[in-house]
Amino acid sequence: MKAMKVRAARWGNSVAVRLPRRAVEALGLEPGQDMDMELRGETLELTVRRRPEVTLDWIVSEIDRLGSAGEPETVDWGLDRGDEILHDRP
Repeated sequence: MKAMKVRAARWGNSVAVRLPRRAVEALGLEPGQDMDMELRGETLELTVRRRPEVTLDWIVSEIDRLGSAGEPETVDWGLDRGDEILHDRP
C-alpha cells in the first residue's frame, strides 16, 4: 500500500490521527479493537492485536496447558440446608 498523508488533530487533551478507510479495510480493523503502539525515533508503528478465535479445541488445550494450576479453588459451602438436595425420582 502506498504511503498516505494524514493530519494530527486535537481530541480532548490528546492528539489523534484518523486512519483512512483504505488502511482500515486492508488491516481488517474494527472500532474498539486494541492496537500496540511503538515509537521508534520519528516513526510511529501501530500493530493490530488479533483476537484469538475461541474454539473448543483451544479451550481444551488451555486446560491441558494450565493443568491443576488453572483449576478453581474448591469452596466449602457448609452443610445442606433446605431444598438444595436433589432426590432421585422413581
